[in-house]
Amino acid sequence: MTKNTTRVSVYWQQTRRLTGGLLLLWCVLTFGMIFFARELNTLTGFGFPLGFYFAAQGGFFCYLGIVVYYNRKMQALDDAHGGAAG
Repeated sequence: MTKNTTRVSVYWQQTRRLTGGLLLLWCVLTFGMIFFARELNTLTGFGFPLGFYFAAQGGFFCYLGIVVYYNRKMQALDDAHGGAAG
């Protein structure tokens, strides 16, 4: 393996690890809200059942945070490896 091939391999390994980790976080967040919806709905916040509020508002901001985090980490990874490896 040449040095460039090794660098590209490391880049894609880190990219897959980041993507897999964030996808796992997304799945846990999504199915966690659904799984605990009954328990969350026994509490209220701002006049709405808490399960509804988390699904409608909290989930959106968590997903937005995942996208922003992914963008920043990928930009840093691209910069560290001399641009997008292909």
